[in-house]
Amino acid sequence: MTADTAPAIVLRPARTSDVHAIKDLVAPLAEKRILISKESVTYFEAIQEFLIAEVDGRTVGCGALHVMWEDLAEIRTLATSDEWRSKGVGRALLEKLLENAQALGVDRVFCLTFEVDFFVRNGFTVMADQSPVDPAVYSELLRSADEGIAEFLDLARVKPNTLGNTRMIRALPALPVGNSPG
Repeated sequence: MTADTAPAIVLRPARTSDVHAIKDLVAPLAEKRILISKESVTYFEAIQEFLIAEVDGRTVGCGALHVMWEDLAEIRTLATSDEWRSKGVGRALLEKLLENAQALGVDRVFCLTFEVDFFVRNGFTVMADQSPVDPAVYSELLRSADEGIAEFLDLARVKPNTLGNTRMIRALPALPVGNSPG
């Protein structure tokens, strides 16, 4: 298959009817301990954060953008089907999620990942040990019940559940005033 004959990757906002496909994409990665499988209710509650990647009408990938604070968001549940891995689906999803973050006014995006090389190729760096947020924001984030935020803050209470993944971050360029990605 050449670039001219390769099927197009179509990205779209997720719908509630996509939850089963998201779970199917996550399941094999959860078995390998690359992603954490979640209850259906969790996906339904966050469905508006997700994008779906389709090829010829078939779901081949997903990813979510979870805003944590005024200037900080997380890339979550970035997954592609085995047959579509290394074919640009993950990169297309990530680029669109970063574009969405930028449009929302987010300055930095982080992820918790085992796919360090993929994220390095896409402009992320491994986070240093210091807190990426100032103390006032840190104390506000401590009030969140979101386990992803707890892991991002490197709180001791999540250590037993931590998969041993790497915390990575990427700064986004500011949009010129009056412009938005489109």
